[in-house]
Amino acid sequence: MAPTVAQIPAGPRIGDYVSLGVLSRTFSASAIDHVLTETGKQSVRKRDLPARIIVYYVLAMTLFMQASYGEVLQCLLEGLDWLRGSDPRVRRAGKSGFSQARTRLGSEPFRQLHDQFVGPIATEKTRGAWYRRWSLVSLDGSTLDVADNAANEAAFERPGSNRGHPAYPQIRFVSLVENGTHVLFGSRMDGCRTAEITLAWGVLGHLKEGMLCLADRSFFSDAIWRRALSDTISSSAL
Repeated sequence: MAPTVAQIPAGPRIGDYVSLGVLSRTFSASAIDHVLTETGKQSVRKRDLPARIIVYYVLAMTLFMQASYGEVLQCLLEGLDWLRGSDPRVRRAGKSGFSQARTRLGSEPFRQLHDQFVGPIATEKTRGAWYRRWSLVSLDGSTLDVADNAANEAAFERPGSNRGHPAYPQIRFVSLVENGTHVLFGSRMDGCRTAEITLAWGVLGHLKEGMLCLADRSFFSDAIWRRALSDTISSSAL
């Protein structure tokens, strides 16, 4: 039986507003505007849906993953009203308008926000996060199912199978994982037919001086090791 779409309870909830407040404080408007400018996605004319609002909308959907898009939108707009007052023009946009705005925005601003804000969080007292003076991280990869539709199948493909047609298209990702906290950072993703070692090349630049990186045999490569060492030395010299 198909799962029932969750709904955010009717009426304002202080917890929702606090969540949105933390979101807007962590990802400041100036930081988002900088990323939008760097990626060429800043709104160049007045729209009903400014690019900054769309960024907050996508981020808000990660807070309420089980709720429908419409419910998240309602919570976002009410929360922005409560926090600082939002532009009433946004209310005139429907669901299709938000979908088109998300397509215009693309994924690159979110990748840059991820790379800028997501990183190790362990303290000196975090168990399992250290070996002597080194911060322990692991290089690893996996796959995730995505919605079964033609667009996702074309973009990411389906995994090979000798047991029939796979149920879902999949993405493959490779990340650095902070041992002890399990925070994933420096992540790179592509279609499921892309090899993990190919994605690993884009992750290596997130290694920093003082990290001890563990990796399984899938990443056994002298070229990978030399690239990681070179990137680490370069980043420590900046």
